[in-house]
Amino acid sequence: MRLSFTSEEEAFRIEVQDFLSDKLTPELRQYTSRMTSVYSDKETALAWQAILVQQGWAAPSWPVEYGGCDWTVAQRYIFDVEMAKAGAPPLSPMGIGMCGPALIGHGSAEQKAHYLPRILSGEDYWCQGYSEPHAGSDLAQLSMSAVPDGDDFICNGSKIWTTHAHESNMMFCLVRTDSSGKPQTGITFLLIDMTSPGVRVDPIIMLSGEHIQNAVFFDDVRVPKANVVGEVDKGWTVAKYLLEFERGGSSYGPRLLQRIAGLRKAARELGALSPELDQSLTAAEVDATTLEAAELMMMSELSGGGSPGLKASMMKIRGTELSQRLTEIGLDLAGRYVQPFQPEHTKTGGPVVTRHPTNQGLIGPDAFVTMAPKSLNDRAGSIYAGSNEIQRNILAKAQLGL
Repeated sequence: MRLSFTSEEEAFRIEVQDFLSDKLTPELRQYTSRMTSVYSDKETALAWQAILVQQGWAAPSWPVEYGGCDWTVAQRYIFDVEMAKAGAPPLSPMGIGMCGPALIGHGSAEQKAHYLPRILSGEDYWCQGYSEPHAGSDLAQLSMSAVPDGDDFICNGSKIWTTHAHESNMMFCLVRTDSSGKPQTGITFLLIDMTSPGVRVDPIIMLSGEHIQNAVFFDDVRVPKANVVGEVDKGWTVAKYLLEFERGGSSYGPRLLQRIAGLRKAARELGALSPELDQSLTAAEVDATTLEAAELMMMSELSGGGSPGLKASMMKIRGTELSQRLTEIGLDLAGRYVQPFQPEHTKTGGPVVTRHPTNQGLIGPDAFVTMAPKSLNDRAGSIYAGSNEIQRNILAKAQLGL
């Protein structure tokens, strides 16, 4: 196993750095520095995506014939790391990172030809229809029904915690097409036009006033059977494939190390780097470096044709819990400056609908303005993509045989 980069890969790193230096505007960098969510807002995400599409770098993991890059796993990792270091805003993961790979791996030729170009162009903006009020981490218990009717399915039910559903025109969705067998069977992966009659999107407003999440209701929504990805009743296979990459497809280690460096820099500049804080940051740095090493090991395996598999669950647990730990360190550092509610000085991933615009200047040091909202937002990290408790159950059963 080789964990160092070749001279060619280091040359590629310089190429990426030069591109980011040229194309990543100060406005985009400033946006990223003020983010409190894991998501960019739609306008920013699509603006940066258009720049990457023009360069041919928007979908590195896709095959070249669909608009992807002829890159090695190491090059994709380097690209991800340099994007994080430069402060590039994240793209919406629902289209390029999730629906696209599902279509490439399991979709028909017609589906690929129609949807993949529209994902890259941003013409289709996607949301994910997985969780239901009674079926979140235990996703196999979902009950939204899809009953065949000629060339269509008639869909009834609801989805919840649907990120950016109010801004999306398409949803990739798990529906129940058969209830006679095990919960994991009888599930179908379906593409739903959000403008279809019978689709209703209700906002879920967070305590912070942000509108990012939604509840979506389906009342006799007619969906063509041609929109099934894979086979009817076998959508669980597609869903598991996607969840592997949602859980373990990010470079947690380098991003966490960047955040640690930022916290230490802010503490030094403000004369607040106490021995206790320095010890906490150093311990977190050791854990993030260990996680980065594990990611490099997984990258080596992927280069040989492997898949994230169970390692995805481990990465998800360690990455999200360490991220939450860093937000707690940030709260300690910011002290009393976590108290002012200042969404007008942050980038929230969605509009703050409970707060009127204000010309109030920033209260406290610039480095502290995102500490409290980031901490609150990050509480969801150990829940989304399957709660960490579920991930531990997966590892206990599949890896340890418990």
